Amino acid sequence: IIIILVEPQSPGNIGMTCRAMKNMGLTQLRIVKGCDRFDAEALKFAVAARDLLESASVFPDLASAMADCTLTVGTTRRHGKYRQEILSPPEVAGLLREQVTPDCRAAIVFGREDNGLTTEELSLCRWHATIPTSNEYGSLNLSQSVLLFCYELGKASESAGGGRPLELAKSEEMETLFAHFDATLNKIGFLNEQNPAHMMRSLRRIFFRANLDSREVTVLLGML
Repeated sequence: IIIILVEPQSPGNIGMTCRAMKNMGLTQLRIVKGCDRFDAEALKFAVAARDLLESASVFPDLASAMADCTLTVGTTRRHGKYRQEILSPPEVAGLLREQVTPDCRAAIVFGREDNGLTTEELSLCRWHATIPTSNEYGSLNLSQSVLLFCYELGKASESAGGGRPLELAKSEEMETLFAHFDATLNKIGFLNEQNPAHMMRSLRRIFFRANLDSREVTVLLGML
């Protein structure tokens, strides 16, 4: 299970994220651009988790950061038109406990401290999740959010009886499918030229729920 931070703005949050991960037994961190992870503040707050900080991988965008992942969870504080079917941390942990196998990579994606993930970035993720908080003040610190998800994952792993083997299509394969859908539906005039992304987001939700494997993606690509 991989933790992905998208454009983190505070080096201290990167360091505290590493500490939270190591506390709960997670070791793989990926970062999409953002501030310097080797800043003195990051090193200070990582404490004994500097090895995670040093081994973290940096990517130019979210799509490349999770291209090799099969199960992807985008976190969000906001609800809305394109932010539906939102899971809680225990629900995410339960799904990953059931479906992650040694051959399957999963990623939980966290956005920027000020604005979180964009709608476009969330649309890249198979599932969406949020941490229920007070309506009066719902904003959590980035590293706190990571810690809560890591804690639930740790709890779930204690009772895990082994994941059932699933061979779902990787994120990279799904993005190829969606790009082909977009091109084909534009060509036949199905998409609204003024707002083609609206229908494409609906199709993403449909096909993410379908849990397609690589063969099924190939069948759909052939059809398109």
